[in-house]
Amino acid sequence: MSTFSTLGISDDLIKGINECGIITPSEIQLRAIPFLIEKGTDFIGQAQTGTGKTAAFGLPILQKIDAKKPYIQALILCPTRELGQQIAKQLFKFTKYADKIFVEAVYGGTNLDLQIAALRRPTHIVVATPGRLIDLLERKAIDLSHVKTIVLDEADEMLSMGFKPDIDTILSQTNGTRHTWLFSATISDEIKDIIDTYMSSNPETVTVDKAEKVNKNIEHQFVECESRDKLDMLFHFLKSQGKNRGIIFCKTKINAQTLAKQLYSKNYTAEALHGDLMQSERDKVMRAFKNTKLQLLVATDMAARGIDVDNLSFVIHYQLPEQIEYYTHRSGRTARAGNTGISICFVEKKELNRLNEIERTLGIAFKKIK
Repeated sequence: MSTFSTLGISDDLIKGINECGIITPSEIQLRAIPFLIEKGTDFIGQAQTGTGKTAAFGLPILQKIDAKKPYIQALILCPTRELGQQIAKQLFKFTKYADKIFVEAVYGGTNLDLQIAALRRPTHIVVATPGRLIDLLERKAIDLSHVKTIVLDEADEMLSMGFKPDIDTILSQTNGTRHTWLFSATISDEIKDIIDTYMSSNPETVTVDKAEKVNKNIEHQFVECESRDKLDMLFHFLKSQGKNRGIIFCKTKINAQTLAKQLYSKNYTAEALHGDLMQSERDKVMRAFKNTKLQLLVATDMAARGIDVDNLSFVIHYQLPEQIEYYTHRSGRTARAGNTGISICFVEKKELNRLNEIERTLGIAFKKIK
């Protein structure tokens, strides 16, 4: 059986990841790490949220960094500040017993001058959201001339959030000086355009097979109910879960706000997360959820991008997602780090064909719950 040692990871880094509870390599780690350490040239990894992608690209990057050179050697782009903070935190934990490697996370919604000041310190790796990185480049406050590796993490999410022009700018400015490692749950036409434009003609590609795209530790369920009965069915499910925590997905901010109020009226600690929240309000909700002060988060697809919270027992699709790949992103919020979880859809009779389409496309099977 392969271990991180046989994959080529140093003992110092292994000690750090073991303390994070990462003991056995996941499939994406098994298939990506040896190539990224030995060659490190252009790479495409297709695997869903929650399969260990951060370690898959993070460990090879950390191993390649020359800690004696105090400049930026790797850049990691991600869709949201929450994911950026999470990646930076994980890399910091991985290096607990290794050479001191400095990681800086930069993102919107916080003071730009403070981030510029932080970048004046020795920095080896920058984790950035595309918009904030463009701000820094325009101010000539960041030097990417020594960057050898750029990671596009959750590439499909970045593009669906409208970051394609920013990514084009960043990749065109660093062309010829770096390798690109692209990680994504799905490969859309826009992603193919990035691959064709900015990556080598034959990048190493790892696709986690169809049966693995959605985590095997997730049990996929559905409840068929009329629209008028949906709320009562939701309360019935939540009662069966006791104090377990999870995320409930809605299509629109109005739906999310309304449902959060309905849950609160039934004494559930719940808050809505949607695109109209100010950054300070969003941070407050996320802090409460991460600190377990909230049992439930009611979120829209766009607002939930990049959320990484441990020990969530379930994901509820109160309304089916607009796009099938959103189901992958939603369900990937549970059953993380080897745990099990439930992904349950509340569907009307007219939506059963849509459920069958999700099954066929993702290679999963839904269990009907009475």
